[in-house]
Amino acid sequence: MSDKRPLDIVVISDVHLGIYGCHAKELAQYLDSIQPKILILNGDIIDIWQFSKRYFPKSHTKVIRRILKMMGKGTDVYYLTGNHDEALRKYAGFGLGNFLIDNKLMLDVDGKKHWFFHGDVYDVTMKNSKWLAKLGGKGYDLLIILNRLVNHLLEKMGREKMSFSRKVKAGVKQAVKFISDFEQTVVEIAADKEIDVVCCGHIHQPVIREEQVNGRTVTYLNSGDWVESLTALEYTGGQWRLYQHAEKKAPAMEEDDETLQLEWSAVARTVSFPR
Repeated sequence: MSDKRPLDIVVISDVHLGIYGCHAKELAQYLDSIQPKILILNGDIIDIWQFSKRYFPKSHTKVIRRILKMMGKGTDVYYLTGNHDEALRKYAGFGLGNFLIDNKLMLDVDGKKHWFFHGDVYDVTMKNSKWLAKLGGKGYDLLIILNRLVNHLLEKMGREKMSFSRKVKAGVKQAVKFISDFEQTVVEIAADKEIDVVCCGHIHQPVIREEQVNGRTVTYLNSGDWVESLTALEYTGGQWRLYQHAEKKAPAMEEDDETLQLEWSAVARTVSFPR
């Protein structure tokens, strides 16, 4: 008998395959543990913005193989494009067997109208200053690399890990306001469209929350990311749940741990100005 957990729907987003901060090994472990009827890849799965031929390790390839294996076993896979993989938007509507690329997805799930999309279309920075967003992406990648190097040292010292980006987001009023405005905008649009459940990625903030808008209840979902949060959304038994993958402590630096073996020259490459 299979020890995989059967699920109706699984949503993952913001994996960012192809950058140093991606937790590809953990995601492959998670995908190995589940058997969903529907898998929704809700944007920024491959980071085409920062893609480099020099860096796409076996662990990242393994994630793609796991998804292909799921498709082979009958899972319907929807790849919804995000800003970091926007190059795929020209293929929106392309389908092959049980695989479909699109920009958004509408599903009726147990009588409730669900709207899935990445969310970058409601990001003012993305719409008005794409170069600034790309530069921000480079800075975020560097921050994650530095964070993981520091956390490796903290673990060796027996100290608790810390998250640089969460501290930045929590400490900068503009960041807090942006997240709040984004979520409120998405919920209001969903209510206007008479949608019961709206699911996004993009802002790397995993959450399940009910909102009341003009007398209508809208459930707002965000699947988080696989750079820091290591989260996914799971639907089974008529209910949405937020899954969080436990990061296992490594007893020593693993031979194939790409992030901790980075040379500072590689770190410098991540902050080169975007073309």
